Amino acid sequence: LRSVRDVAVMYQWLLGEHALTRDLAKVSVLGLGFGGFIAAELATMAPRAFRRLVLVGAMGIKPERGEIADQALVSYIDYVRQGFADQRAFDGVFGADPPTSLLEQWDLNREMTFRIAWKPYMYNPALPHLLGGVATPTLVVWGRDDRIVPIECGERFAKALRQARLEVVEGAGHFIEMEKPDELARLVTTFVNAPGGASAPGRANA
Repeated sequence: LRSVRDVAVMYQWLLGEHALTRDLAKVSVLGLGFGGFIAAELATMAPRAFRRLVLVGAMGIKPERGEIADQALVSYIDYVRQGFADQRAFDGVFGADPPTSLLEQWDLNREMTFRIAWKPYMYNPALPHLLGGVATPTLVVWGRDDRIVPIECGERFAKALRQARLEVVEGAGHFIEMEKPDELARLVTTFVNAPGGASAPGRANA
């Protein structure tokens, strides 16, 4: 695997092989951060296949103002801390001094990320154009204080997708699932369980 799109191709293959997901119209896909990049690529390969798509602080689109935070410029612990709006939330999840085993895992994860998303870093120039063909109803969720992926990227995702809306979570950084898990769960559950085939376009705050 040498690109994010390679990973998405593999996921499509695995979904197709899995007996429980032969009917993709019943499947909803949720991607967090880098996983959101993969999920967006996945959706462009099957524009009408999935029931719902949820992108949370997704990489994949280059901001026109600012930059996606570069992991190579800071230590991995500083990068993870940067993903939280409130450092007390970081301490609550990982501890004030994360164990060596976790730091080693973060270092390995960073190395693997560079293997598949280095040039260009964390975006695909073609993705905004490919998203225009996706008919899947989509919820885009962003932390108001995301310092890893600028909120402008969320706005661009919502604009590029046909049936998408952007929800902004106040008091959250990049790692919404760890900082505001209840709010994220409510947004996702409500969206995925909503009847009908379309989501209302537009933007709202959570």
